[in-house]
Amino acid sequence: MTDTKAIDLVMIVDDNDTDNFISKRIIEITKFAHKIEIKNSGKSALEYLDTHKDDVTMLPDIIFLDINMPIVDGFVFLYEFEKFSETIKGKCRVIILSSSDNKRDIDKIVNNDHVIKFITKPLTEKALSEIKALSIF
Repeated sequence: MTDTKAIDLVMIVDDNDTDNFISKRIIEITKFAHKIEIKNSGKSALEYLDTHKDDVTMLPDIIFLDINMPIVDGFVFLYEFEKFSETIKGKCRVIILSSSDNKRDIDKIVNNDHVIKFITKPLTEKALSEIKALSIF
């Protein structure tokens, strides 16, 4: 990556351990973030945010969110995310990281106010460079 400024903390929310491993490794290899928090469900990610709602240093700068997960999927996660404080919603940028190619799902989720980008799995160095280029960090 051309930009050496790393993001402090990213959260990966995906129920697929293989995808989590790949995403974590590309983030580590590119030095995209100092810390990586992995959650295997939307529910555990929401619980993490709620637990750390009063400590902005523990909140992720970016949440890589899968759409298709059991119980609390990406849509439910975003619905619940909307209920958090403006501090959390302002700090945490949501990027959809999904293998879904359902146009209706993609259109629905990218129109969410909190979603800044849609990326098709797997996460790549090129995708991370594009995120850095968004100039929001």
